[in-house]
Amino acid sequence: MDRIWQSTWDRYGARYSWAIWAIMFAPLLMTYLLWSYAVVSLEKSSHFVEASVFTGVAAVVLAYVVVLPHGRPFRLTQRWAAGYEVDRARALADTYSWSRAAGVRSFGILPLWTALLSMGVAAIAGGTGWRLMQYAVVGVALGIAMALIGLHTFVQGALRPARLALAGDTGIGDTLPRSRPTFAAWLNLSMLGSVFTFAGAGAMWGAVLDRTRETPVLVVGIAAALTIGLGAPITVAVIVSPSLRPIHDLAAGTERVAAGDYSRRLPVVQDDDLGALAASFNRMQAGLVERQRLQAAFGTYVDPALAARLLEQGDDVFTGERRQVTVMFVDVRDFTPFAEANSAEDTVARLNTLFEIVVPAVVDAGGHVNKFLGDGALAVFNAPNDLADHADAAVSAAVLIHRLVAERFGGAMRIGIGINSGVVIAGTIGGGGKLEFTLIGDTVNVAARVEQLTKTTGDAILLTQQTVDALVSRPRGLTDRGAHALKGKSAAVPVFGLDPAMTKGTDAITTRLGGG
Repeated sequence: MDRIWQSTWDRYGARYSWAIWAIMFAPLLMTYLLWSYAVVSLEKSSHFVEASVFTGVAAVVLAYVVVLPHGRPFRLTQRWAAGYEVDRARALADTYSWSRAAGVRSFGILPLWTALLSMGVAAIAGGTGWRLMQYAVVGVALGIAMALIGLHTFVQGALRPARLALAGDTGIGDTLPRSRPTFAAWLNLSMLGSVFTFAGAGAMWGAVLDRTRETPVLVVGIAAALTIGLGAPITVAVIVSPSLRPIHDLAAGTERVAAGDYSRRLPVVQDDDLGALAASFNRMQAGLVERQRLQAAFGTYVDPALAARLLEQGDDVFTGERRQVTVMFVDVRDFTPFAEANSAEDTVARLNTLFEIVVPAVVDAGGHVNKFLGDGALAVFNAPNDLADHADAAVSAAVLIHRLVAERFGGAMRIGIGINSGVVIAGTIGGGGKLEFTLIGDTVNVAARVEQLTKTTGDAILLTQQTVDALVSRPRGLTDRGAHALKGKSAAVPVFGLDPAMTKGTDAITTRLGGG
């Protein structure tokens, strides 16, 4: 049935209300004709032609009254299908107004109309008096059952292609479905009406074919004929099939989202809790897209490993802990004269080019770039994530940074790197809604002082004794520079210079990151 509605919309969208009327008229006429013939046969009359004409006229009028193809609610939708510019949100809302009004009209008119039809056909067949009233009662019951069958599923199926086309890939219709009555309630009512209709039709034709008393097996034939001729088409095509489409859409959407595809929305086209569920699914999907966007943006400003851990475990994960780490300071030599002689744009571009080297080298070695400090950067290894051999990783990253900077800038930029190992307090510091993951402790201060000391010793990379002691594999090119007094330290600090040229190619991490 979905294909029929879609094909009809594609071909007759500009006159879709009349197409709905025509499609509704066909099964209505067939059902009423079978009923009328049963009444005529039960009255032992031969006025089948007159009853057929009367029934045909009644079906035409009934279908028109229920659909109202000239009504206002369909005008905007049909104008849009014809290529005119209309307010699609209003047109979409009109389809919901029409479906609800059509349901009310069906439930109010079908019982009365079927009762009048039954009385009219019975009168044509020669029925009179109390017998006509009995046909009216049966007609009311049959009309209620017929209304229950198509009250929701038929109307929602008919409007699905129009709503889908109007909404497109937007959310303009997400707030329109009502979650009550539920889909389950509508389905139960439809099945109840279908069962009553078949049972009533079977009883009626059993009475018509009086031979069932002589040949009881004829009951099986009647049941089979009604099942194949009416039961299967109505139950499957009108009730079950349209009802399953939103469920299939939801299942397919769930699979897409699970695979990481957030590009397609679920169609919100049904006026029940399944439609409301589809709208909720779309809101959930939009939330996932926003979360993904925020995570990507977050990862731009925060180290990706730190961002992932924060998103996974929450911001209370860094409440503060003492950790044995290796801290590395990178700073540009004589950068102030460059900044004074060049524009702000050139200065920022030069720093960003440097940090495009520093950040990947640190991250790929397992470290974390904690801060950018003007023309320098602070990196830490073994915080916030555990890293074995953190001192070796820091030295390898430093050697790689120095080599890549030399290759990229030649002699136009010189850097100094100071490395120290020891205990720090790592955690989130801040307040007023602004928090920052930071390191606190003398280990950080010493690393900063050692980086400044590179200007005195002339080394590109300086390591403290604590870092040298923490190394698993002592690199070549390491030279003892003796003990130096550092600001804030009462005792002199032993430092070691590292010649990057002598360590090139000797470290696995350096080789992997630098491609050498």
